[in-house]
Amino acid sequence: MKNITNSFVSVGHWPSAGSFEFNTDILATNPINLSVVLGVLIFFGKGVLNDLLDKRKQRILSTIRNSEELRRGAIEQLERARVRLRKVEIEADEYRTNGYSEIEREKVNLINATCKSLERLENYKNETLFFEKQRAINQVRQQVLQQALQRALGTLNSCLNSELHFRTISANIGILGSVEEITD
Repeated sequence: MKNITNSFVSVGHWPSAGSFEFNTDILATNPINLSVVLGVLIFFGKGVLNDLLDKRKQRILSTIRNSEELRRGAIEQLERARVRLRKVEIEADEYRTNGYSEIEREKVNLINATCKSLERLENYKNETLFFEKQRAINQVRQQVLQQALQRALGTLNSCLNSELHFRTISANIGILGSVEEITD
């Protein structure tokens, strides 16, 4: 350590030029120089440092305010989007419900219309069967009546003379005329 101090001390023996000279004693000069430099920095740098810190503080506060405004805007947009989403979900549920109701209504209407058509077809079928049955019965009656009349005429022809035969035919023709009027 002595060698290092001696090397600085030997540098300190430079010839002086007027009243200015270097003090090369490091231990004696550093605390004083540092305190002078710090004092000058504090005295003159205080305002500059305060200005720098104030400007920095203002920028940080401005950035925070801007961030808060952006956050509030984002929250408002999110809330509006949520409200819109709720409305859309409600409308979708209504459309879905109305759609299902409409489908059920149409299904019931279709079933009812089909049942009514089936009833009408069943009625038409029954009416057609009834009319065909009546026609068949009427045809059978006419055939039975004709056969009975032909047998009766055959029996009368074999048993009767011509005048009685003529009267019987006239009476039967009168009976047949009245039967035809009833069936029509």
